[in-house]
Amino acid sequence: MRLERMGASFPTRLSFLRTLMRQLRDEGARVTRPVWSIDADGFGHAVYSVDLGGYTYSLVAVSTYLPPDQRTDRVIATAWDTSYVLYDGVPSADEVARICRAAPQQEAARFEERDLVLSRANKSVRLFAHVVDALRAGQQPDQTMIRDIGYLMRTTAVYGNGKFGIADRARIADRPGLGGPFMAEMLTVWLIRGFTHDLVEHMGGAQLDVGLKRHLGIGNSTGLGMAPFLVSHPLLLDAWMQVRETALARVRSVEFLSIEQIEHLYSLAPRVAQHLAEWQVPDPQAQAAIDVLRREWPQVTASLTPDAMTAAFPIDALIKDSARWSVEMQELIVAFVLEPFGDLVDGLADCMATPFTPQLDPQMGLDQLRDILKTRWDWALTPDYTQRENCAQFWYVSEEKLEPRLGNRFAEDGADLESPLDIARQVKALWADLEGATGDVAGFLRAHPQHRSALRRVQTLERHPYAEIRDNLIGAQCRPIDMLRCKLSFFGAAKFDPKSDRWTRINLAQGAPLFDELSRADDWFLPHFGLV
Repeated sequence: MRLERMGASFPTRLSFLRTLMRQLRDEGARVTRPVWSIDADGFGHAVYSVDLGGYTYSLVAVSTYLPPDQRTDRVIATAWDTSYVLYDGVPSADEVARICRAAPQQEAARFEERDLVLSRANKSVRLFAHVVDALRAGQQPDQTMIRDIGYLMRTTAVYGNGKFGIADRARIADRPGLGGPFMAEMLTVWLIRGFTHDLVEHMGGAQLDVGLKRHLGIGNSTGLGMAPFLVSHPLLLDAWMQVRETALARVRSVEFLSIEQIEHLYSLAPRVAQHLAEWQVPDPQAQAAIDVLRREWPQVTASLTPDAMTAAFPIDALIKDSARWSVEMQELIVAFVLEPFGDLVDGLADCMATPFTPQLDPQMGLDQLRDILKTRWDWALTPDYTQRENCAQFWYVSEEKLEPRLGNRFAEDGADLESPLDIARQVKALWADLEGATGDVAGFLRAHPQHRSALRRVQTLERHPYAEIRDNLIGAQCRPIDMLRCKLSFFGAAKFDPKSDRWTRINLAQGAPLFDELSRADDWFLPHFGLV
């Protein structure tokens, strides 16, 4: 649970998008388009409906003209090329009209309880225009551009869970198909991706090649607003990691692989190599890590000899052997080895949500509390938080957008409004006040009520071992992008394209099944151009 390893995460077959595609396939879901009111210039609205878990959900997509001088992916934007609402049911004409008025305003508007998800997206202008122009000319678009860019639009927000008046998660938490974390958001993203395909085909007056269309995912720009989520939802983080580690443990315990499982791994090996070859980013640090992966992957594949694969416990041996490669390669191998074992691990996706909440045990003795701190929290107790490098940054919420931000404590104002994400520092302060104290937690908190939150987290970690990021989140070395990549990999994101250590672009649903091919719902691990 160190940031370095969390920031090396890859999507797996347990990622939310993969899980959603399997659910749609298993139910024989069919996407319909009851409304298409888009003009020749690509402006207007459309409605897509799909049944899942006994309920119908509809994406209302609104496309409007965006002046070039208003085009930005930053959260300060007030206008976008397209905006969306995932609606609970099939909206009436009046409801569609309401959404068409409200969605382009995003947070400046207000929404209702049948509005489940709110989103917006901007065109990847160069590729979008090229695809439309090529289709109008009776040609298919340039394959190199499709391969290198990989999406027609990118979302800049996909809001759920009660923001701006949309439905609270409680409305859908118990529904089959959407009960898992972020499943409504993932359904929205997949439907948006299909809308972008339909939009360019409508404007171009011709059909895109199916292979090119599959490679066009939906881009996303994600920044600091997402980073604190893993800190503020420790038990959800624990559930995700417990599922991943349980899946890995099950696969490592397989004594002998079947011929089909070995062949599956062998078939995936060149796919991984091609995916890595296509993953190019401008950021020098990120590209250097990708270059290391490219050099190491042939060593990994060379180790997958027939003798190694037919020996006892071959996956366990590979995981142990992976310690000689980079952390990113170790994490890639974890994702790789889970692929042939859907029958063993896919059911674990039902455990991604959690019924638990952090609990405080007032009867715990302080000697037991000190033992927990010494054994589980040494990483928090070691740094000296009075040193500038160990408290260089502070988290706060911007007044303008109500979004998390990160400031420099010694160069910027605002530290007096610091958000309580300094978990390690809080725990060390707790440790200091425990010196010489006797009795139980209840008595200690009567004398030191300021430690209630830290105490709850300490006790929670004892029962939920993956609930904490075991790093100093206010230190100079903290890179928020590591938290972003960890969370986004659980969504199913790939081809991370960092723009700084605070925001990244990604590609979602690249290679995923199109609306009419859900039968191939589970064969798009680390997709590459031309993957069928």
